[in-house]
Formats: sequence, C-alpha cells, structure tokens
Amino acid sequence: MIVVTGATGNVGSALVRQLAEADEKVVAVSRGEKPVDLPAGAEHRRADIGELDSLAGAVAGARALFLLITGPQLVAGPAATEVLETVAAAGVRRVVFLSSQGAVTRPGSDGYARTLEFERALAASDLEWTVLRPGGFFSNTFAWIEPVRAERMIPAPFGDVGLPQVDPADVAAMAAAALREDGHDRQVYTVTGPELVTPRQQAQALAAALGEPLRFAELTREQARVNMLRFMPESVADHTLTILGEPTPEEQLVSGDVERVLGRRATGYAEWAARVAPAFR
Repeated sequence: MIVVTGATGNVGSALVRQLAEADEKVVAVSRGEKPVDLPAGAEHRRADIGELDSLAGAVAGARALFLLITGPQLVAGPAATEVLETVAAAGVRRVVFLSSQGAVTRPGSDGYARTLEFERALAASDLEWTVLRPGGFFSNTFAWIEPVRAERMIPAPFGDVGLPQVDPADVAAMAAAALREDGHDRQVYTVTGPELVTPRQQAQALAAALGEPLRFAELTREQARVNMLRFMPESVADHTLTILGEPTPEEQLVSGDVERVLGRRATGYAEWAARVAPAFR
C-alpha cells in the first residue's frame, strides 16, 4: 500500500490518479473531506502531519509514503525526526519527500528551514528515501483564472525573467516511479521543465491555447506580495518573489532528471496550457 499526503494538491491529486491507474493500492490523505475526484479504488483517510497520532493511523499498513509539508507545516510543526519515526513505527519503509530546489539554492532562507530539516532527517534515517526538488509549478498560473475570465488579463511580476518551471503531473510521475520501483534509494532529483519560460511567454501560450488575446499586466513586487500573502506564509512569499525576480544561475538550469527517470521529455508550458485551458474559460 502507498500513502499520499497532500492528496488534494496539484502534485498529490495527480499522483493518486497515476498510482490508481497503475493498479496500486493507494490511500489519499488530506486534512479535509474526501476529494470529489478520488479515483475508483483509492481510499481516503483524514490526517494532519502536525498531529502525529492521526498521521500514524493514516499510514498504518503502508510500505511507502509520499511526504509533503505545506501550509503551516512549512514554518512550524513536529520535528522532522519525530514525523519519520512515527511513520517508520507504523511500518513505512520507503519515503519520497517533495522538497524544493530553493532548499539548496537558498539554504539561508527561513522559508526553507523546515524543508532542509526534513531532507537532513531522511539522510540520517534507516528508511529508503528519495528527494524531489522541483522549482516553480505551471499550476501556479491557475492564480490567473479569475482575471482571465473577468478581464482577459494576466497579472504577474517580473514579466521577462525566465525559469524552468515544471508540470505538476511530471513531478507526480517522478514520485510514482520512486515509490513503485527500486533503484531510487538515496537519490535526489532536480525536477524542471524542458526550457526557461517567462510570465510573458506563459501569457502568450495561454492566449494561444484559449484562441483569444490576453493582456499582460506586469505587477510590482509589492503588488505581487500582497496577492501571495492571501495563501502563503510571509517568509515563503518573500523568498518566492526573490527567486521569481532574481534567480541564481543554478535556478535557471534545465535538469535532465525527468528524461532520465521517465524516459521522455518533460512537459512544456504550452502543452500544459492546452491541457488545462478549459479551467480558464
């Protein structure tokens, strides 16, 4: 049995679907109610990584775990060693942890302190483990849905700064491989898209997918920060904006790990936009 935490998120929901399609026994864990789009055959359990008793119940009987920390857990919560000891005591032997590229490119940032704590705890544990370090997700541009629908407008900062952002479904596919296959123990994969893409180019690709013009409105850093603080902690918003506006050379490198692990090219933003275009209509 494989347990997926964060099962309602962009990566987690795709991972649950991929595992179910591969006929794996999969348990989708979230803090809320059963997802309405839970695939047939998948089980739902409610738990919170911040509440270790509930986590122990959620992973009971599992051999492998996809571990994601999000929301409040990004800045505070039980020690990473306690979380790993809890899942190991419940029988988990393999953990795939969704980290972030920023954990190594911005190691001094408060926003990545917890992520690094989990990486280091895994490395010191007796568990089989794999770490995935993606950069930004294409799905972050779902934040444009309302302005696209209402004003045919795309608001974003740093319009001409390119990053190798990634399709969350590719991240999920990498996780599925590491959860199901041998050969990924103690591996760290940098998960990126196939090329650098700027917000302005994303707007053009989305306009092409929708078949209509969209106006790009470049936000200031402060305007973007106000928007981000509606759904993420302050420290996370600040370091995210720094990466978006002032990426390091390492953060702009295109990794070949997706192709090496999956045997195919990573998905490009235009392909992703074509797939999800109905959400913007």
